[in-house]
Amino acid sequence: MNEKEKGLVDAFMRGTMSRRGLIKGLGSLGVSAATAGVLVNLAATRALAADFDWMKHKGTTVKLLLNKHPYTDAMIANLDNFKALTGMDVQYDVFPEDVYFDKVTAALSSGSSEYDAFMTGAYMTWTYGPAGWCEDLNAWIQDAEKTNPMYAWEDFLPGVIKSCAWNGVPGGALGSADAKQWCIPLAYEQNNLTYNKRIFDANGLKVPTNIDELLDTAKAAKAVMNGGYGIGVRGSRSWATIHPGFLSGYSNFDQKDLNVGADGKLTAAMNTDVSKEYHKKWVQMIQDSGAPDWSTHTWYQVGTDVGAGKSAMMFDADILGYFMNGAGNAEAGNLAFSAFAANPAAAGPTPNIWIWSLAMSSFSKQKDAAWYFMQWATGPEHDLFGAREMDLVNPARSSVWADGAFRDKLSKSYSGYVEMHDASAPGASIKFTPQPLFFDLTTEWAATLQKMVAKEVPVDEGLDMLAESTNKQLSEAGL
Repeated sequence: MNEKEKGLVDAFMRGTMSRRGLIKGLGSLGVSAATAGVLVNLAATRALAADFDWMKHKGTTVKLLLNKHPYTDAMIANLDNFKALTGMDVQYDVFPEDVYFDKVTAALSSGSSEYDAFMTGAYMTWTYGPAGWCEDLNAWIQDAEKTNPMYAWEDFLPGVIKSCAWNGVPGGALGSADAKQWCIPLAYEQNNLTYNKRIFDANGLKVPTNIDELLDTAKAAKAVMNGGYGIGVRGSRSWATIHPGFLSGYSNFDQKDLNVGADGKLTAAMNTDVSKEYHKKWVQMIQDSGAPDWSTHTWYQVGTDVGAGKSAMMFDADILGYFMNGAGNAEAGNLAFSAFAANPAAAGPTPNIWIWSLAMSSFSKQKDAAWYFMQWATGPEHDLFGAREMDLVNPARSSVWADGAFRDKLSKSYSGYVEMHDASAPGASIKFTPQPLFFDLTTEWAATLQKMVAKEVPVDEGLDMLAESTNKQLSEAGL
């Protein structure tokens, strides 16, 4: 970087020059927009090194276990800056998600020290943490000798970072004062509406704003789909069917999966009158307007169908809509986004969230070095790089969401995305009750939902049976 280039980049970093002005200025010096992004990231790395001994573990190699994902792509694309900053080396294994969590479980349950840090969903730490497989990161976060002063803990979106912390007590509130920080977010997914603007505009359809409008719009959309269907939601016999759109709408009516008694005991909460009414509407929506093979639908089918124009909209992860609006999909450029509050009386949306995070293996032999990598990968500088230059959506930091270049990038190609996120972020968090039977109980909930849609059991009866089974399993487990 020559002195003229350095002067322009430094002005941008200080906030005295816009991104447009930076690119124009660098362009006059013969620097491409892509190279401009690299230069800005180098400047951020240089600034990061100013007041912290990033070279403390120079010569050390850390090894990561990673899921194949755009968040991983952003991390790998920026590794040279981490290496330059720290003098450390990074090795990694990347596996597709259909086998990834089996790889994590095998490594952790065997006590292997091969991996120092690994990607995880926050839900998985409800198993890994109490089992002693991953570290409580508070010991590093709160140590000024080990955490750089620019890490900006308060910059994390509150609902996201608190959802990554739990005290390990079944039913304990996420993010409580005594919570253990089992993982740190890389980025996260809200659950809102992605709809096909082309189909909506051509047929005079209005974007629904509550559960009743959702049923009506989905039915109207199906009628004009020529063999397609109105709305995509997940339906496979898996916990992952409950957590996206379904739970986001459910929690908007102040409904819970479990109650926590004064004695700390857990009991089923999904068979209230309000819950039964919500379930009836959800089941009717699928029966009237969902995919014919709904009970097989996972993330993949829900996303590919809206991307192919086979469904008019989906109530699922916003980032799924983001990727389906990209090149290679039939409806690329036609998808738009909207925040969704199922309850018309609610103050705003309350999306349940999925959080891809980094956790530290309890079996690592070089935990301090691993933490250096983790704080860099979850820090504001890398988050900004991933958001601006790669596909790291949704970033977990407020400062990145305030960045004009990132917001412009989204608004240019993803209609309504910024507004959707801004409206939903205050209410976005994990809505489930943390406890060790989470996956089993939630999978049974999905199986019950399948029976309701197939008309094998009435909704009221099905929920009473589910609550009875849930209470039995909780009691047997001493919960």
